[in-house]
Amino acid sequence: MKRFPRSLQSRISWIYMLISFVMIGVIGAALYVGISRVVLEDSIQSSNMAISKSGTLVEMYIDRLKVLSTMLAHNPQTIQTLSSPTKAGEKDELQFIKNVLLSDPYIKSVVVIGKDGYVLSNEKELNMRRSSEMMDEPWYVAAINSTNPVLTSARMQKFSMDKDNWVISMSQEIKDADNRNLGVVLLDIEYKGIEDYLNDLELGSKGFAFIINRKGEIVYHKDPAYFTDPAKQGQLREISSSKKGFDNSQNLLVYKTELKNSDWSLVGVSSLDGLQQIRYQLLRSFAVVGLGLLILIIVVSPFIAKSITRPIHQLEQAMQKVKTGTLEVSVSETGVTEVQGLAQHFNTMVSEIRRLMQEIETKEKALHTYELSVLHSQINPHFLYNTLDAIVWMAEFNESERVISMTKALAKFFQLSLSGGSELTTVENEMNHVAQYLYIQKERYGDKLHYHIDFDPLLSAEVIPKIILQPLVENAIYHGIREKEGPGLLEITCGNTDGGDIMFVVKDDGVGFDPDSHLQDLAPDQPSSLPKLGGVGINNVDDRLKLYYGKEYGVTIQSQPGVGTTVQVVIPPKIRKHD
Repeated sequence: MKRFPRSLQSRISWIYMLISFVMIGVIGAALYVGISRVVLEDSIQSSNMAISKSGTLVEMYIDRLKVLSTMLAHNPQTIQTLSSPTKAGEKDELQFIKNVLLSDPYIKSVVVIGKDGYVLSNEKELNMRRSSEMMDEPWYVAAINSTNPVLTSARMQKFSMDKDNWVISMSQEIKDADNRNLGVVLLDIEYKGIEDYLNDLELGSKGFAFIINRKGEIVYHKDPAYFTDPAKQGQLREISSSKKGFDNSQNLLVYKTELKNSDWSLVGVSSLDGLQQIRYQLLRSFAVVGLGLLILIIVVSPFIAKSITRPIHQLEQAMQKVKTGTLEVSVSETGVTEVQGLAQHFNTMVSEIRRLMQEIETKEKALHTYELSVLHSQINPHFLYNTLDAIVWMAEFNESERVISMTKALAKFFQLSLSGGSELTTVENEMNHVAQYLYIQKERYGDKLHYHIDFDPLLSAEVIPKIILQPLVENAIYHGIREKEGPGLLEITCGNTDGGDIMFVVKDDGVGFDPDSHLQDLAPDQPSSLPKLGGVGINNVDDRLKLYYGKEYGVTIQSQPGVGTTVQVVIPPKIRKHD
């Protein structure tokens, strides 16, 4: 059987007559419906987000007003003024009220009403007057019956000389130290204070926003006529109680959001004017494109797109899965030659990514293991116990200066060990860390231990993994010098190699050992070829350095029984700021 031609030009000639003109209408209709749905959902989401954002801004403003109200109600000067009014107290309270007014330009007035009708306010006509009428106001009664600040719906201000302004009030009860009622503080906020947060809402030519409370009272609407017209108020209540969402018959979107810490709800009604315009533009665009496609079908075969886009679409889906983190994907290597090449490269790429991810995961696990080992090695319980025991012994013999010096050295040792939780340190800090450790060991071993530390000052700022020398020094003391008859010398140096790398050398004249015999004692699964001499050991230091810098770096050991041991640590230079 003759193999079907795979070249692009050959496929055009074989399948040219199979293309149907009906496909243009099907594709156009599907695209129109799909894009219209996407645009509709995007418009709804944008409107909902805008209303929610405005609601959040109003919530924040309400919270700020509650803070001011609470400050006034709990202010000792307010409590003192209502308990026993004096001229000086009234003056201080009026100054405090003035400061509150300055903190928010939309606060119209602040009124402090005592339970006996005593009134103190920035409204001069109300100051020093007694008014039992205020105590019958709904906001006064609500404040007495609530433990939190109370918000009202929009109302005409009765206490200002300018009574044409609509305000929103916040009232809160004032209590004395014994939790007894003293009165109520009232804040009247200009209507514009809420309106400014809602003016920027773009809800279309027929859209609007309003705020309504749980009692069905209108708190905000851009048209104040809704505050006095019962019919209009009923329309807003009906909208508020209706099901939120998009009404396709009226081309209106209703979205309602509850405002936290209040009984208000922000309702937005959007006419989505742009949706109809976009739909019209889509129809016009599809008509033009459809005509062009009809002409294109006459000239060339449109099946080129179908035969090519199918494997490309599969490749795109596979890429989307890889984007979400799914690497167990594979694309069938079908289609024209060019697409086959893409599929082959993609499959190779995914396979390589899987391999690299596994390698990274393995390294991260190893790094985590080594970091835990380093943390455990930072606080050696035996070393800490022996040091504290030596400090106690010195204290019993009243050697206070040695106790202070050794305690300071121990504190500095642990400070450098922790290094703020960082895994890295500097050469200078690492050498200082070893110096503190050797100072403590010198106090314990006395003339048994002598040491010398030297490093190139030019390397002080080099950043290295921390605690790479202390395990080596510990092994040198415990397995070299301590086992030796007579005093021992330990030398720690740091400098550059001929190749420019950083090299640490820990040299002792202790008993030494036979490296070959120590290697034979290792377990069969021991990953390192270095001898493990105790504690966290040299192996951990070597493995950490190889993980950081590569297999060409790490620890090397030279030792000879009866002569001593020399341990070298080589790492590449890399200066950077140390946290």
